[in-house]
Amino acid sequence: MPGWLPRGFALAGAMILAFMAGLWALERLQGLLTLILLALFLAFAIEPAVNRLEARGLRRGAATGLIFLLLLGTVAVFVTLMGTLLFDQVTNLVNNAPQYAESGVGWINETFNATLSQRDITRQLVQLQSIASGHLSQIAGNVWGIGTHAIGVLFRGLGLALFTFYLCADGPRFRRTVCAFLPPRRQRDVLRAWEIAVDKTGGYLYSRALLAAVSALAHTCALQLLGVPNAITLGLFVGLVSQFVPTVGTYIAGTVPVLVALAKSPGTALWVLLFIIAYQQFENYVLQPKITARSMDMHPAVAFGLVVAGAALFGAAGAILALPAGASIQAFLSAYVRRYAVEEHPLTSGPADPA
Repeated sequence: MPGWLPRGFALAGAMILAFMAGLWALERLQGLLTLILLALFLAFAIEPAVNRLEARGLRRGAATGLIFLLLLGTVAVFVTLMGTLLFDQVTNLVNNAPQYAESGVGWINETFNATLSQRDITRQLVQLQSIASGHLSQIAGNVWGIGTHAIGVLFRGLGLALFTFYLCADGPRFRRTVCAFLPPRRQRDVLRAWEIAVDKTGGYLYSRALLAAVSALAHTCALQLLGVPNAITLGLFVGLVSQFVPTVGTYIAGTVPVLVALAKSPGTALWVLLFIIAYQQFENYVLQPKITARSMDMHPAVAFGLVVAGAALFGAAGAILALPAGASIQAFLSAYVRRYAVEEHPLTSGPADPA
C-alpha cells in the first residue's frame, strides 16, 4: 500500500466531516444569517441620510439614532391609524349587521328568484357563531404558544434594530476592519461594491418613499371627494402597501378601499375602483419611470423573477431585499464587466439595449 493512501483517506474523511459540520451550522444559523443580511441592507438604505446629517455636524451615532426615531414614529403612526380603521370597520359591521343581512336577503331573492327568509339567515349565523366559538376556544387554549411566538418576533425585531444600528453607526470602522485583511487593489473593489450597494439600496428606498407619498396624497384626496370614511388612513395604507409590499402589494392596497367604500354604496365602490385603476396606469407609465430611472433601471421581468427567487430563498425578507440586491449586482457588473458591440442579425434587430 502506498504510504500516501492512508493519509489521503484520512484527509478525505476530514473534508467530508468538515463539509457536513458546515451544513449543520448553516442550517442552525440560517435565521441569524438572514437577520444580519436584512440588517446590512437596512443599514445601506439609511446610510445616505446618516451621512448627510453627519456632514452637518451631527455625530454619526446620534444621526443614526435620529433616523431610527423617525422610522419608529412613522411605523407607530401607521399602526395606530390602521388599528383605528380596523376598529371602526368592525364596529360598523357589528352595528349594521341586521341591516346588511336584510339587504342581502332581499337582493338574493330578487336576483335569483329565491325564497330565503330572515329566519334562515339567522339560523346560519348561529351555526357560524358556534363554529367560530369553537375555533376561538382552541386559540385561547394555545395562548402559551401564541405568546412565545410573539416574544420570538419581538426578540428578532430588537436584534434586527441592534444589528442595523451598529452596522450604520460604526460603518466606517467596520469597513476599515474588512479592508485591513485585503490588498490595496481588492480594497478598492470592495469599497466600490459597497458604494454601489449603498447608492442603489438608498435610491430604491427613497424613490419608493416618494412614490408612496404621492400615491397616499392622491388616494386621500380622491377618497375624501367621494365621501369614503377614514380617507386619510386608507390613503396612507394604499401608498405604503402598494410601494413596499412586493408583487402583490398593489392588489392588497386597492382591495381595502373598495371594500370600505362598498359598505357605503356600490356606486361609490365602483368609482373608487376606477380611480385606483386609472392612478395605477398613471404611476406605471408616467411617475415610476421618471422617479426610479436612476435607482432601479431593471427590466420588469427580471425584477419579478428576482422577487420570486428572493421569496423562495429567504421568505418575506428575501422578497423585499431582492430588488435592491439585484440592482446593486447589475450596477457592479456594468461597471466591471466589458461589453461588446452586437453584430447585425435578424434575431437581434429591434430597439437598442439601454447602456
